[in-house]
Amino acid sequence: MSDAVSPLAILFPALPPVAGVRLAIARARYKDWDRCDLTFVALDEGTVVAGVTTQSKCPSPEVEWCRAALPLGRARALVVNAGNSNAFTGHRGRAAVEAIAARVAQATGCAPSDVFVASTGVIGVPLPIDKAEAGIDAVLRAPEASWQEAARAISTTDTFPKGTAATAIVDGKRIRIVGIIKGSGMIAPDMATMLGFVFTDAAVAPGVLQRALNAANAATFSCITVDSDTSTSDTVLAFATGRAGNAPIEDEDSPGADAFAAALTDVCRRLAHLVVRDGEGASKFIAVTVEGAVSDESARRVGLSIANSPLVKTAIAGEDANWGRVVMAVGKAGEPAERDKLAIRFGATQVAEGGLAVDGYDEAPVAAHLKGQEIEIGVDLGLGEGRATVWTCDLTHGYISINADYRS
Repeated sequence: MSDAVSPLAILFPALPPVAGVRLAIARARYKDWDRCDLTFVALDEGTVVAGVTTQSKCPSPEVEWCRAALPLGRARALVVNAGNSNAFTGHRGRAAVEAIAARVAQATGCAPSDVFVASTGVIGVPLPIDKAEAGIDAVLRAPEASWQEAARAISTTDTFPKGTAATAIVDGKRIRIVGIIKGSGMIAPDMATMLGFVFTDAAVAPGVLQRALNAANAATFSCITVDSDTSTSDTVLAFATGRAGNAPIEDEDSPGADAFAAALTDVCRRLAHLVVRDGEGASKFIAVTVEGAVSDESARRVGLSIANSPLVKTAIAGEDANWGRVVMAVGKAGEPAERDKLAIRFGATQVAEGGLAVDGYDEAPVAAHLKGQEIEIGVDLGLGEGRATVWTCDLTHGYISINADYRS
């Protein structure tokens, strides 16, 4: 974790325990650093799991392992390695994942398929099996860790630990949902994001949990970008221990199903925002809202075109009210758009509509808005009812510095 904290950082909150979840951390020393880099989560018997993983065509062995295990719908443990993504490592990478799962399964008395594994860090370097196994042995003896300690241990270039929580009433019981996440660069999820883990004590059927996570992901993790690059290791997993005592949520019509889904989406949205706030080199948090598109998905694609544009992002970094770059990004998105129906605003100030600048346009309030840390860009395509909001950060010299030195 970086020593320099993002100016957009939010202090780690006090997060409640989740019944049926135990955390521990240890030092596997995957890199030459003096910090814990292995996280272990023990889950009570009966825990169900759902997940979404990267759409990269070069996924890590950990992603493939999780994909194979997810259809079974059950989980007893999670292992997260930081400092080495184990991606693009062939049979040696697969052997490392199998060794980790086997060692945990033997120690906890579960099947290897009940052990979920995730890794993050440098691509192309096999995860050392000896360090992995020694780390597992150490973490199984370690005392219980806090959410904040676990959030730090899963981090790489992050500048602050990230976590959040929410509650909901299900069948008259108050259920808890807690999430931690890591991510700062290589952020343009095409399904989920970086490494994110959500834990709840709610009793919920695996299929319902999967559908709720899919919907939450579509509105949150798949609507953020830092640098337009999708990781080989992106994974979000949700675990439900069933310890809250509610009648199980068996389908979307079960009592409390809507409340649970809303709380899950709220946790995912806040986690996604935290990742953007820690975007490498970021100094401004940017929300891009697109309305009037032919569909919600079209609006999302237009929003991501704006949010991924280096010209837009550098203009925001320089506090330059160059709204023409937004026009450019809308035009290149490949989605339905008509120049003479397009309207653009920065903050509360309308800057363009009907295909040209508004009469009497005054740049002063836009310039003032851009001096802040929370930036809003609004676009109305004037074509339909589609709407989406995506979130990004500006592009500064800091991003170049971090990534030029990433392996050194």
